[in-house]
Amino acid sequence: MDAIVVLVTTSSEEEATRLGKLLVEQQLVACVNILPKMKSIFWWEGQVSEEEECLMILKTRMPIFKDLEDTILAQHSYEVPEIIALPIVVGSQPYLSWVYDMTRTTVDDNE
Repeated sequence: MDAIVVLVTTSSEEEATRLGKLLVEQQLVACVNILPKMKSIFWWEGQVSEEEECLMILKTRMPIFKDLEDTILAQHSYEVPEIIALPIVVGSQPYLSWVYDMTRTTVDDNE
């Protein structure tokens, strides 16, 4: 399988929910988990910044990552959003099959 987990941070729970619904509707992800109100500390524009953010955990497949990334970049409020893909090394076969069934099988699907 080519399943991956993608991590994306957003400025608010509302933005994460809006973006998550869009990604599921477009079959770019099978599932979105939203973890609200985490604290992020990072370098930005020459100084240490501290912000409250939400973390989105997306389950999808590697062949459609580029479409997923392009959609997030077009819809996200950040100039440089975090979009990080991690491989799923092993997992429940029924769950991974569901991820495959719920996402586009090619980049041309549903466009």
